[in-house]
Amino acid sequence: MNPRNIARVGGLALTTALLVGVSAPAMAGSFYLQEQSTRGAGRAYSGEGADTGVQSLWWNPAAIARSGRQAYVGVHGLILDSSVDDRGSTINYNLPAPAPFPAGTILTGSTPVGGNPHVHDVVESGLVPNFAIAQPIGDRFTVGLAVQAPYNFTTKYEANDFARYDAMTSELRSANIGLVLAAKVTDWLDVGAGFDAQYVKAKLTSAMPNLPTVTGVAGAPTATGVPVFLLPAATDGFNSLEGDGWDYGWNVGAQAHFSKLDLGLSYRSKIEHDLDGDINISGLTGALAVANVAANGNANFNTPWFATLSGRYHVNDKLTLNAQVNRIGWSEFDAIRVHYNTTDTAIVQNYKDVTTGAIGFDYAVDPTMTVRGGIGYDPTPTRDGQRTARIPDGDRMLYSAGLSKTLGSVTFDGAVTYIDIDKSKVVETRDVYGNGVAISNILAESSGSGVGFSVGATWNF
Repeated sequence: MNPRNIARVGGLALTTALLVGVSAPAMAGSFYLQEQSTRGAGRAYSGEGADTGVQSLWWNPAAIARSGRQAYVGVHGLILDSSVDDRGSTINYNLPAPAPFPAGTILTGSTPVGGNPHVHDVVESGLVPNFAIAQPIGDRFTVGLAVQAPYNFTTKYEANDFARYDAMTSELRSANIGLVLAAKVTDWLDVGAGFDAQYVKAKLTSAMPNLPTVTGVAGAPTATGVPVFLLPAATDGFNSLEGDGWDYGWNVGAQAHFSKLDLGLSYRSKIEHDLDGDINISGLTGALAVANVAANGNANFNTPWFATLSGRYHVNDKLTLNAQVNRIGWSEFDAIRVHYNTTDTAIVQNYKDVTTGAIGFDYAVDPTMTVRGGIGYDPTPTRDGQRTARIPDGDRMLYSAGLSKTLGSVTFDGAVTYIDIDKSKVVETRDVYGNGVAISNILAESSGSGVGFSVGATWNF
């Protein structure tokens, strides 16, 4: 293959690879964070879709139909301990052979990717804020406004880490602004609907392997069966993408309230995101030098839909039992669709739909104090054999405890959650330049755990 053709094909594929990186910036439920309520955090997010008040707006827009005038602000801190360890990652090359091999001969070789084999603190800790307010209009209707950060995560590898060709920096920031209208239909039935405007900003970087020097053993100049030595390139290239965009979705829900039982059912739509980005590729040498570029591009991908069924059973005046099941439509995140100049490319992601669940309780110690607890299960939507270093994801169990204290018209909430993350295999094979010249094979194992701290306050006017 002509070296210039290698560079031309590689340039387009490099751009595509950068845009594809938008797909993988997180580990907690892939790139979804459910830390949207301080009260909910204390019971592992059980019963949220059936509970009333502004703190439950993310799960059910009908939650404010009976809330009265309320305002809520909360902050969630996540302290994460995560590691990704190399388990035999390699780079495979298929390169034009030098003389005395016949013209057109392609030599194949494999070499360990090298670099630091143990990467600690891959997933960065951070803060997640949320805010909500509700205002009744007459006796039946209530309007609400909520600001959340449902997709908010960062993973980082250094330039000398083994995973550098798959991922270095992966940052995702989001802000979801939701406008809601809720209504009391009867003395026991409430309904609600909402409109979401969601802003997403992403930054992604990774290293790119320069082509190595190829030598062969003279005397048997054939395409196969020849001992080949690949002398690694001295330096790597580097690529980065920064992109952002506003896109829109909707949500609907209903709640039924009986003497001892509250039920909630809700649906939140997927959002089709279109990110405009700046692409920069630098540091490529030799035949790949012409692929260094600064250009614009865009990528389309979908966030998942959410369906929630929730219940709260009031055993007596003090004890309430909570349960919730969420079906999350991660299969909407089936591919990243990339447009660059006149080229359109679909990169398969193949996420799977998952079902999460949680149970918990609230116990009123006295009229001003409530303690709560819960256990939740949150499986990963990533598939074995298709998990990248950008998403060192695994199934999670959540163990939570919380406390509420009311002083006058203000209720203060606090919660702590321990997150136990299963070990998982990171396996990603990627044609780096899009033409078979360099194949990155990431084989690794990820592990981790975390602790979440939540504090918030709700004002009743």
